Amino acid sequence: MDEREFGRSGQHASVVGLGTWQLGADWGDVDDKEALTVLEAAAESGVTFFDTADVYGDGRSEQTIAAFLSGRPDLHVLVATKMGRRAEQIPENYVLDNFRAWNDRSRRNLGVDRIDLVQLHCPPTPVYSSDEVFDALDTLVEEERIAHYGVSVETCAEALTAIARPGVASVQIILNPFRLKPLNEVLPAARAAGVGVIARVPLASGLLSGKYTADTVFPENDHRAYNRHGEAFDQGETFSGVDYTTGVEAAVEFAALAPEGYTPAQLALRWIVQQPGVTTVIPGARSPEQARANAAAAKLPELSGQTLAAVRDLYDRRIREQVEGRW
Repeated sequence: MDEREFGRSGQHASVVGLGTWQLGADWGDVDDKEALTVLEAAAESGVTFFDTADVYGDGRSEQTIAAFLSGRPDLHVLVATKMGRRAEQIPENYVLDNFRAWNDRSRRNLGVDRIDLVQLHCPPTPVYSSDEVFDALDTLVEEERIAHYGVSVETCAEALTAIARPGVASVQIILNPFRLKPLNEVLPAARAAGVGVIARVPLASGLLSGKYTADTVFPENDHRAYNRHGEAFDQGETFSGVDYTTGVEAAVEFAALAPEGYTPAQLALRWIVQQPGVTTVIPGARSPEQARANAAAAKLPELSGQTLAAVRDLYDRRIREQVEGRW
């Protein structure tokens, strides 16, 4: 699979990576054996970028990745984790002592002395404007606890603030055919600064797979059941902030745009890969088959201008009003 560079850090990632939120929690149940087979299928398909977080299953996702990589010393995978969401979400918690404690825990979970990439995990907005926060992150690099650092953001404004910081190697942001606003300023700014862009929630929590209907019932421990209106965390993380009924209807139209040989999910992933400035996209997977199908999107032919225009038209007609002003 093709790889792209995080310009400031010199690190490389496969254009399609693997998000591992599903392997930790909040998406129903996935047992340890299934989780390992997902990681195996992704790696066999050329994926060289795993994204995780200390809060996914309270460390379970990190530990599962460690278990998978421990028996494969020759396998090159860049592992990015995130920190901060296990603590109360107030700016005062984003200090060096806490960073060291959070980092120590993740390094133990991952079984490494130094983590490839650590991202602040959607912290309170004032954190992005704090010199002390980024001085603390620089200290973690100096202490060789982490190789590089980035941020995971909720809004385009937060992304632009982070990109202006000289030490930020990457910005992780929701980008998919139901969330187009980052194309306007964030991706051009990141390209100009040499900041990598990690596109998350690429299938709008599964809506863009075309598998769900108005009658679909999600398990109680699945965020698609309990966070539709932002009850537990930012609403934008669930279905990209799109009302479920609207999303299901728009997903039917989206699926009809898939060229021959593409699944709707692969159309969404291929669309993201083609956006200038994207380094990697991180779909999750609950089965080896999903992981392989996601990775296969990287090798599909480029989408035509007509298809790209049709995606934009669908967004403008059905989605823009719900999400553009909030994120």
